[in-house]
Amino acid sequence: MLIPGYENEPLATGEELVHLPGFWAAYLLWLAEGEDLDPEPALFGADPADVDAAYERLSDPATWPVVRLPLRHGHSILVVHRNAAEDEGVDYYLAHPDWDRPRSLASTEGHFTGPGLAWRELVHIARHPGDGPGITDPDARLLLLLPVLGDADLPADAAATVTGALTATGTPPEAAATLAEALLDHPFWDGETWYFAGAAAPLGGAGTTAHTSRVLLCGGAHSPRGSRLGLSPDQEARLAEALGTAG
Repeated sequence: MLIPGYENEPLATGEELVHLPGFWAAYLLWLAEGEDLDPEPALFGADPADVDAAYERLSDPATWPVVRLPLRHGHSILVVHRNAAEDEGVDYYLAHPDWDRPRSLASTEGHFTGPGLAWRELVHIARHPGDGPGITDPDARLLLLLPVLGDADLPADAAATVTGALTATGTPPEAAATLAEALLDHPFWDGETWYFAGAAAPLGGAGTTAHTSRVLLCGGAHSPRGSRLGLSPDQEARLAEALGTAG
């Protein structure tokens, strides 16, 4: 596997890891930590030994797993486990074969840049997979991208949606609601606003562009989505359809 910027790194497809018994706890346990909850693997219905084994696979410096999520029109999201010594983290990218390079959505653990997705994008992506290789299960897709969510305008049913995804992937029903609330309440980029270029921007600004893009921008100071992605109008239109914001 080759991704621009990672040419010398040991990247490998990692979709099979999602099916490991302890994967979801290994992937999301850190995100659920907070003042009111110190989560344990059992909260996910996982055995600690399975979680340790899954985490070792995810963080192996000899093989950097890349989990792919296909989107419409040939787009994809790449979840890259950056297992570099003293610079570990997870990088999330939007990609398309016709683009000159992938576009960053967010990075966690190492640099904490984000958020990368609004709620409406997250739900649309989860429920509308594309035809390429990678993860197509809606519940797995939603949970894989939950770490890059940051949105001040969560709907009333957001926790119920995450609860359903957790239950479908093996979390005990009696723990799923508590866990969903904790996962949505992480402190890294809480309360960010999203808007369209050409519409009234946060803080009272009013952006003007050559054309009105339907790809959302993020008002967060640390988000790669805070500026246009450098795509042509046609590319932006197709991406907006893939992200569920075209109309």
